Amino acid sequence: MLTPREQALVRRLRTPYAVERWLRALPYNFERGGETLRPFRGVVREGTAHCLEATLFAAAALEFHGFPPLLMSLESQDLLDHVIYVFREKGRYGSIGRSRDPGLHGRKPVFRTPRALAMTYRDPFVDKTGRLVGFALADLRELGPYDWRFSTRNVWKVERWLIDYKHERVRMPEARYQKWHARYLRYLSRYGRKPRYYEERSNWLFPGSIP
Repeated sequence: MLTPREQALVRRLRTPYAVERWLRALPYNFERGGETLRPFRGVVREGTAHCLEATLFAAAALEFHGFPPLLMSLESQDLLDHVIYVFREKGRYGSIGRSRDPGLHGRKPVFRTPRALAMTYRDPFVDKTGRLVGFALADLRELGPYDWRFSTRNVWKVERWLIDYKHERVRMPEARYQKWHARYLRYLSRYGRKPRYYEERSNWLFPGSIP
């Protein structure tokens, strides 16, 4: 059950755009005090979130407005996976995301299939060791009565469930990977920060916003 504070917040965050804007304003949870996996209530309480915590917040907040609690696991070759919240508008898929990487945030609802949405993360996924190798669209309702919304504890079961979920394979041609890998390293060496600009940036929820 929502507290008065939570209810006021959720009533204000009526759309995926509003939710991502709110999440992007939070400090990123670097887990310096130890590993965490806070649900919706923990994110509200602590005022910080990493990628999976942000998706749990989005799922709970938008469920209140009739959106199903869908997550997409983006699997990396270096096991540093990313998770986004997925929503549909007018039959097209979009996403909400929170990340330390500029290219891994949300996407506008313009994609015909979950796979098409996942593929927009392919190039921005490339960093020193990262490479997108698979994705899975999962519905949190499959967890039944497990409390991923209001638990006062870390909800590690969500992470284990996503890791074990059957992923669809994604292939990135070697030449494309090498191109973006070299570009990433050059940019990082020259500017001391991660690249901000990608070919499909116009499809980001907030294309002009830098984390």
